[in-house]
Amino acid sequence: MDRAGDLLVVFARCPVAGRVKTRLAARIGNEPAAALYEAFVCDLVLRFREAPFAVRWEVAPPDDGFAERFGLPSSACFEQSGADLGARMLTAFREALAAGACRCVVIGSDMPHLRLEVVEEAFERLATTDLALGPAEDGGYYLIGLREAHDVFRGVAWSSPAVLDETLRRADQLGLSVALLERGFDVDEPSDLERLRLLLAAGGAAGCTETARVLEHVLAPSA
Repeated sequence: MDRAGDLLVVFARCPVAGRVKTRLAARIGNEPAAALYEAFVCDLVLRFREAPFAVRWEVAPPDDGFAERFGLPSSACFEQSGADLGARMLTAFREALAAGACRCVVIGSDMPHLRLEVVEEAFERLATTDLALGPAEDGGYYLIGLREAHDVFRGVAWSSPAVLDETLRRADQLGLSVALLERGFDVDEPSDLERLRLLLAAGGAAGCTETARVLEHVLAPSA
């Protein structure tokens, strides 16, 4: 499939202690949580560096040092804009498609084990489908893709177990065709860390070198 016109948008934050992965920080501390999140972003940067589609990083809150910190061109880093997550994603889609993208996929940075093949499948599905979603096991989704900037976000109660169902209901109201990808999990809760560790140990998360290194330290038993 020709990847010209395909754009991946990654939502991210600068890894400042106390401002990222707060649910994890409640268990492992602010500094370890920030180090782990930084590792997530590092691994995603490396995974998508040679991807056959364009990649754009959108940061909130704005941070001028994000591009330099992760070795990214400043031209690939932008500020998120919108009052809530839905508004920020809708703005991202509108800007990407207005700039010439034919298909746009948005992901977060809480899933360092997200495989490149899953993103490629999302773009492939968007060749014939209006909306692609990667369902997350917490009731949300880890990936969303659109060919047009449809407002599938209106009325969605963010950070609730109903996010996916409400998005599907909204898509149905708009008459959109939907493709569901494989289920996955974000790393948000302390219980997710052990699951991620087991996945890494089983070789099911290739390309997570930095995450594995930091995670081993975070989960190391106290002396």
